[in-house]
Amino acid sequence: MEIAVAFAVVVGAATPASAAPAEPVRITRFLGEQRLPHMMRFEGTTVGGLSGIDRDPATDTWYFVSDDRWRYNPARFYTGRLDFDRETGEFGGVRLTGVTTLTRADGTPYPAYGSPGSADPESMRYDPWAGRLLWGDEGDRPDTRNPAIPVSPSGVRLADIQGHSVGEMGLPSNLRLTDTESGPRRNFGFEGLAVSARAITAVTEGPRFEDGPVPTTERGAPARITVWSRQGSVRGQYVYPIDPLPAAPVPSGGDADSGVSEILPIDGHRYLALERSWIQGVGYRVKLYEFDLRGATNVLARDDLSEGVAYQPVRKRLVYDLGTFRPPVQNLESLAWGPRLASGECTLVMGSDDNFDQSEVTQFLAFGATGCP
Repeated sequence: MEIAVAFAVVVGAATPASAAPAEPVRITRFLGEQRLPHMMRFEGTTVGGLSGIDRDPATDTWYFVSDDRWRYNPARFYTGRLDFDRETGEFGGVRLTGVTTLTRADGTPYPAYGSPGSADPESMRYDPWAGRLLWGDEGDRPDTRNPAIPVSPSGVRLADIQGHSVGEMGLPSNLRLTDTESGPRRNFGFEGLAVSARAITAVTEGPRFEDGPVPTTERGAPARITVWSRQGSVRGQYVYPIDPLPAAPVPSGGDADSGVSEILPIDGHRYLALERSWIQGVGYRVKLYEFDLRGATNVLARDDLSEGVAYQPVRKRLVYDLGTFRPPVQNLESLAWGPRLASGECTLVMGSDDNFDQSEVTQFLAFGATGCP
């Protein structure tokens, strides 16, 4: 399934497609599932809300960032190990080895939820080219249900492996959170993050106010993909077309939330994306897509995507529908490449955020894949 929303006019497009198409990513087999206990205690912290994972290939250290906003402990990440048998591919275990508090430039932890300057970590990447961590902070802002919440800026933040702040990427003005109906909606800020040898890439979970309404069963919505140089300057911004809701809420008119929960680089222009929906009375639905920036319109200078000159979004192709895989489907928010197997396959790991809810789980699913880096 390839989705490309075509428009009559395309302006400011990215680099044209190569004449030699790359091998698409394909899931070859399921390697196993591992879970962490609900509300597990580790080194004085409560483990849960794991919203981003990544691996340092040189040391085989895994990083797990929690989106706990000091409900239990300050903003933090864990280190650990995922155990794979390189010969058979069997995914045999997960264990934590350490926990680190994320700190601000002044060395203090980020304030708790509901305070100015609080953090909402939703993704984390290890940068092997610079020996640092990058993490996506969704920030916070008021909305009609939470009018007293102050604005806390979102951003892509840089940290050393001790969790100390070492800077942040420049934030495009159209992604600044506000206390009006402009900019990103609440809980629709930076959710997915990718690091490659040439670029840093982040995606908003859903549409800005100016870019149109949230997804429904009849229509999808645009999310913005922002690409920076490794030096921190913004290179471009592109549209990821989120699918319509896969089912209607029960009862009719109930709550639903749908958007991009993570991205992962394949090469210099292709990425994987997790699209995750939560629908009242239905539960979670998740699909894995491959998308390509080539040929997409650079919309960085466009404040409003709902009207005006047409644009070309990124092309995307369905890789795997997890909607019925090992039900009930969990809140999958993490995506990372694991070690390569003796067969030549890559390992692809997906992780779930349990929201500290006893009805959900902290789950890691591992798959064999081809067409990977």
